[in-house]
Amino acid sequence: MIFLSSIEPVYYLLPLIGFMVGLLGSMMGGGGGFIFLPTLTLIVGVPAQIAVITSLVATLPICIVGAISHYKMANIHFRMAILFAATGLVGALSGVAIAELLSSDQLKTIFGIYSILMALIITFTIRPQHNDYKSGFDRLKAPFFGLFAGVATGALSISGTAPILAGLFSLRLSVKTAIGTSMVIILSNTLFAAGAHFVVGQIDLTLVLFLTAGSIIGAVIGPRLLDGIKKKHSERFKYIHATVMAILGILMIFK
Repeated sequence: MIFLSSIEPVYYLLPLIGFMVGLLGSMMGGGGGFIFLPTLTLIVGVPAQIAVITSLVATLPICIVGAISHYKMANIHFRMAILFAATGLVGALSGVAIAELLSSDQLKTIFGIYSILMALIITFTIRPQHNDYKSGFDRLKAPFFGLFAGVATGALSISGTAPILAGLFSLRLSVKTAIGTSMVIILSNTLFAAGAHFVVGQIDLTLVLFLTAGSIIGAVIGPRLLDGIKKKHSERFKYIHATVMAILGILMIFK
């Protein structure tokens, strides 16, 4: 169900937050759900169940614009994107079913724990390479990473960027190719998860409009900035991503 909430003064901060999320998300291969969900629950005070579906819908423009921009710059490995997206679809639908069984407090706590764990994984285990992926066993990893990312998207309204990038980097993709491919995978997961949530959830269209007013602009600029950054510098984005995820995870657990 779609509804329009009354405009509160805090809503006028959302386009700026959306711009930063669109900018950084399109540069780091994410849709921005890991920021949108805490923003809606901690700052705006939206119940977690409504925040989940609203956040998913708000990330769609970022994914669409980001994926198109990365495609134009030849940053997408389509075979890997299809493989991850196929298993991510199953995970996304499973995640939606899980979310319906959890309370608002449980969703916030699980989101916080997930964010901290993914921050640690990004920091200590994801090591991007610059040669193409290997065949055989390496390609068997993709379904597991894709499935896990899909579950995270469906249950927590986050993009699942960390497991997706972990899987893509383990396949020896370069940073820019992994980020571009990640945007396509996240778009697929988010689209299916949002559609499934729409059947049983509520979407606050007012919040979506305020968030996307800035996020679309950021998603257009992000890939262009990334394209001009040298490879050794682009790899530093993973540490920024991990730090933000850890801080938001702690806030979601204890606030």
